[in-house]
Order: sequence, then C-alpha cells, then structure tokens
Amino acid sequence: MKNAIFLYNPISGEAQTVGQLDRIAMYYQRAGYVLTLFRITRDRGLSSLSALVAELAPDHLLAAGGDGTINRLVNYLKHKNIVIPIAILPMGTANDFAHLIGMPDNLPDACRAILNGKVRYLDMGRVNNRYFINVLSCGLFTEVSQKTPTALKNTFGKLAYYFSSLSELPSFRKMNIEVTADEIAFKGSCLLLLVFNGRTAGNLKLAKHSSVEDGLLDVLIIRGENIVENIKNVFHFLVKKKDAAYPSDIVYFQTRRLHIENDQPTTDIDGEKGPDFPLDIECLPASLPIIVPQEPEE
Repeated sequence: MKNAIFLYNPISGEAQTVGQLDRIAMYYQRAGYVLTLFRITRDRGLSSLSALVAELAPDHLLAAGGDGTINRLVNYLKHKNIVIPIAILPMGTANDFAHLIGMPDNLPDACRAILNGKVRYLDMGRVNNRYFINVLSCGLFTEVSQKTPTALKNTFGKLAYYFSSLSELPSFRKMNIEVTADEIAFKGSCLLLLVFNGRTAGNLKLAKHSSVEDGLLDVLIIRGENIVENIKNVFHFLVKKKDAAYPSDIVYFQTRRLHIENDQPTTDIDGEKGPDFPLDIECLPASLPIIVPQEPEE
C-alpha cells in the first residue's frame, strides 16, 4: 500500500487546514494511501521529520500551507539531503508557487490534481546557504509578510499584506544597491529588488517571462530616483495588458547567478526572513521534485 506524510500548520494561512483534515484523509484513503499526520508547530518545527521519512519511506510529502511553509520544508529537506516529491495544498495566505504550478484552490480539485498528478523536477533558487522556491526580495515591502500578525492574516487573508504595505510607505527610504551578473552591472538607488524563480509576488504578475524550467532567474530592479513617480509608473505597468513592456523605472534581466551588495540588512525569501548581505544567488535547475497536475489531453 502507498503511503504519504501530511504536514500541516494548525495556525497558518486562514486557519482552515484543521477543519479539512478528515476530507483530505478520505481522498487519500480512497486512492489507496495510508496518510500519516505531521503537525508543524513553532516549538517543534520540522525537527523530527527526517526520522519519520527514514522509517516510513513515503511516496511523497503532502504539505498544506503557503509559500512560507513550503520554503521551510524545502530548506529542511535540502539541508538534510533528503530528495522526495512534494505535493502542495494551497492553504496559506500567499500561494504564489502553488498557483504557478497550476494547483487549484478548491480542496477536492487540489487533492484530485495531486493524486492523479506527476512528478516534475523544477528549478529553485539558492542564496548563500538558503533556498527559495518563488522570490527573493529586498527594499520596499520586504518585511511586510514577516511583520504581519498571524491573527490578521487568518482574518483578512491577502488583504492583511496590503494593509501592512500601506503603513510602510510613509517611513520608507530608498536604498543604495550594487548588482553584478554576467548580463548586467547596476549601481544606484533602488526602491525594491526582486529575484524570481516563480512569476508572481502577492498575486501580482511581475516576472511575466519567468519559467521554473528554464534554468534562469528573473531579476527586477525598481529604480529609486523619484519615489512617487517610480511607484506610479510601476502601478500603471501592473494594470496594463499582460504583454506590456517594462517601463524605464524597472531594470529587468534574466541570469543564472548574481551578486548583490546593499546598505540595508533586510531580505525576504518566500515570505520568510532571508540571509544578510552580501548575497550570492544562483538558479539550481531541475532540483526540486514537485507533484504537478496532469496536463489536459488535447
């Protein structure tokens, strides 16, 4: 009989996972799986997961949560040298990576997509000694997801991030940044720097040309010469049609690796606190085994 380990955080996202445990177990049992629960809490974390994986040798790990939960799981597995397929139930506040791979938000549809899905080895990013699946950021709004209270996220979902973002604007100061890559060298003021493995941040499609199977990272540097004008132009870009060209306020390029120096300390990876500067970032092609939905037959 097949088996899987189900990892869930009882207070993540909109606190919906606990109420769905029986339904998830039902779908897996019907598909011939034994499902073992692994409860992630602040004090316990993932510390005993490696022993459980060694004992059960599961077919895959089923993780319920958002980008931050998946980030913590991926970092744990990489540092433990565990290679195992991950299936994602998008039940967090931010589910950018799950949406990128085509995972439905509806629970029955998501379970069916996983149980009938296939494993694909996708790209991921590495920054210093940490890993990210969707995006690394520094600058404006970087600390929003880290500082937004869990209770607020559970009540308002993505709106909680937007509320927190607005409160950051009056006190924000542009940063001085130096970016070095084979394709470009940038030195100057900057509002926000984003390094994408995925395509969206906060459900905003910023890296429109990004793919998780091209071996490249997509880098966006939002200039900071005139904060009000730069933000206005970026907003206009976001509401334009999907094939609109990047405005001059955004420096965009694709690369396999880059180095970043910055005069501000804070970084964010997938909604979690990132490493300190300087940053050495690279794409790790086809290194992340993820269960994705089957493509519909034509």
